[in-house]
Amino acid sequence: MDCFHFASGELHAEGVALEKIAAAVGTPAYVYSRRGIVDQFEHVRRAFARVDPLVCYAVKANSNLAVLELLARLGAGFDVVSEGELERVRRAGGDMARCVFAGVGKTDDEITAAIRANVALINAEGVEELERIEEIARSLDVRPAVALRVNPDVDAHTHSYITTGRKENKFGIGLGVARKVLLERDRHAAVDLAGLHMHLGSQITEMRPYLEAATRLLELIDELRGEGIDLRMVDIGGGFGIRYHDDVPAPGDLAPALVPLLERMRCRVILEPGRFIAGNSGVLLVRVTFVKRTGAKTFVITDGGMNDLLRPTLYGAYHEIVPVKQPPPNARREIVDVVGPVCESGDFFAQDRAMPVVGRGDLLAVLGAGAYGFTMASNYNTRLRAPEVLVEGGEFRVVRRRETLDDLLAPEIG
Repeated sequence: MDCFHFASGELHAEGVALEKIAAAVGTPAYVYSRRGIVDQFEHVRRAFARVDPLVCYAVKANSNLAVLELLARLGAGFDVVSEGELERVRRAGGDMARCVFAGVGKTDDEITAAIRANVALINAEGVEELERIEEIARSLDVRPAVALRVNPDVDAHTHSYITTGRKENKFGIGLGVARKVLLERDRHAAVDLAGLHMHLGSQITEMRPYLEAATRLLELIDELRGEGIDLRMVDIGGGFGIRYHDDVPAPGDLAPALVPLLERMRCRVILEPGRFIAGNSGVLLVRVTFVKRTGAKTFVITDGGMNDLLRPTLYGAYHEIVPVKQPPPNARREIVDVVGPVCESGDFFAQDRAMPVVGRGDLLAVLGAGAYGFTMASNYNTRLRAPEVLVEGGEFRVVRRRETLDDLLAPEIG
């Protein structure tokens, strides 16, 4: 994460000391690096350049309007899973014709919004959903492009909550069902059955699942072509892993083996990276409020909690945590739990973690928090959501201010 680095003994985001940002906006706070986002997006585009992919950023990873505006200017498309995400992309200046509308339980309002927006593809998660898309399309007298989301029954070997490509998961339809629907596509003339979509899960850290799933998809595409059915688009999803603790393969490592399979499909390729672009481009800043030593445990208590970063509680996810002031190489270390103030025993960022000794007032950076940090944040315990800050070179700006109690309570009727 060279966009976050130590200089003169302090952790910086690009050219800005994180302590300076914390002093200006308070803690907890999310800090994003513009350069990190750009570099990661360009990495994906370069890795798959031979197939000229449409890179649709997965908005659910980090949906801040400034982040979306930046990606739109880079030529990104967008993968959205709700009407709200579609509206975010619209307000950020995203091109609707470069958007894919996904999601396993689309409402009629969402289907209608996607059709009216003229998105590039609506991914149909099942036959029943396909039929509902057709009904709405007929009522609007529009023929939208639709991809069938297939479930290739491939285990991505990731956390069970974020794997999506096994037959036990709620996503997609079997390859045999997809084949039957496409062979009978004249029965679905109200939509343009343009392609296939798959997504194996998130934080995938090995090559085999992609190759196995792409091979199965290629076999289906070849079989359909033999029946005179020529598809135009194939969306292979995203899920590229990032480094939280151990090094993992990047898209540039996967592409040499995967691209030849994609070329043989002879379709427009769509990719949906989210975490890979945003994850290591952001950190969560928290300040130590107390250090509690009970005899059984040492707790480093911070002003950020599970409502600010849910992943450790939800998935047991590992996030590296470093003091913003660089400790000396021989600094004493101790085993601690880094926890928050939320009234839950599950409120933690790390457990039994060896860290340099810290004290009240010290600023910590929770790394890898640019994806699924703010977007999964909540107001649990009536806590205010933290501000988001975007750094560019030697400057920073607040791209979402800290909530106030008036913001939080305004929608309620007493």
